[in-house]
Amino acid sequence: MRIVIDTNIIFSAILNSNSKISKIILHPKSKFHFYSTNILEQELIKHKSKLLKLTNYSESELSFMIRLFLSKIKLIDVEIIPTKLLINAENLTYDVDIDDTEFIALTNHISGKFWSGDKELIRGLSHKNWKKFISTNELYKWNFKSIND
Repeated sequence: MRIVIDTNIIFSAILNSNSKISKIILHPKSKFHFYSTNILEQELIKHKSKLLKLTNYSESELSFMIRLFLSKIKLIDVEIIPTKLLINAENLTYDVDIDDTEFIALTNHISGKFWSGDKELIRGLSHKNWKKFISTNELYKWNFKSIND
């Protein structure tokens, strides 16, 4: 299954490396293929000082964690997403959260699911009948199904 990851998911994984989110992303036999746009890496760099403060990691520890999580995600250049899909995504997100346009367009482009912890975004796009979201709990159950059965 193709999963597009929102920046807030990676922030959560870095903040708690023992969380369900981290376990899903780092699972060695994951059933998922993770994707995001280059904006994910840019956002992590932009908020590096905030992450350092919140995690109490050293610079090298934080850099390691970022590299670890990014190694599990295929970053896609937004330039390969058809303009029609970008326009459609912008029409969906303009009054909800325009910053998530690329993620929505990528989700549509790869026929995937979008993993986000942004409740307002989920609610806003659901009202517009865009329902390609997947939750942490759903992903966890699917990835660890054999363990829980």
